[in-house]
Amino acid sequence: MIPFPITKKTVAAMIHVPALPGTPHSSIPVPKMIPAVRNEAKIYRDHGADAILVENMHDRPYLRGDDVGHEITAALSVLAAEIKDAAGLPCGIQILAAANKQALACAHANNLDFIRAEGFAFTHVADEGLIDSNAAELLRYRKSIGAENIAVLTDIKKKHSSHAITADIDVVETAHAASFFLSDGLILTGAATGREADLEEVRAVKNALPDTPLVIGSGTTPENIRDYLALADGVIVGTAIKQNTDWTQPPDPARLKSLLQAARP
Repeated sequence: MIPFPITKKTVAAMIHVPALPGTPHSSIPVPKMIPAVRNEAKIYRDHGADAILVENMHDRPYLRGDDVGHEITAALSVLAAEIKDAAGLPCGIQILAAANKQALACAHANNLDFIRAEGFAFTHVADEGLIDSNAAELLRYRKSIGAENIAVLTDIKKKHSSHAITADIDVVETAHAASFFLSDGLILTGAATGREADLEEVRAVKNALPDTPLVIGSGTTPENIRDYLALADGVIVGTAIKQNTDWTQPPDPARLKSLLQAARP
């Protein structure tokens, strides 16, 4: 297991880059995105975030895995490099949807610290369609390109998905399977973006796998962050630190300050 890239209770802030080339809402050339993403990275750095996660959430509707175009990986590589340089913080990347090898390649090219991977263990039905288990392929790819220093953090019972196929396998057994398949850290979410993760599930997973890093991947607010960090090793926060608590909006420094004050009184 690769060490989790942060050694304290981590607050990782989300940067949702603008819609990328070829996607339905694309309207801005990649070079013109750079000032905005650098500014967002600096806001998070200056207001005390511990890490940054980069994601292409504006690219909806999402392609899956290897169907994600090379133009998306290339654009995100340019933007991730700028974000890492501007922030000077540990950075990770997720490429939607389940484009885990592409995310790993991007992270490797830009000296990022981790990726967020979907579909690592067990098949599930996402709103993009069927997402198959990919741990074996992904970790062999990581080995082949010499990217073994990059942590692979893996969603279990992922949001925006149906898990009816694996309804007889609870979240703890799913966590055990991901750990057995050499996940470097687990991510628990609510049912959708901005929805809270179930605190009892968090407790159950951490009790079952105390030595495996556990991150909350959705729904963290100033009201619940202390409860989550009492159990988990970190949180990934987007909606709660954006203007009007809307993930599509720019960051709100006051909301970030409020969240961090609640986490670190």
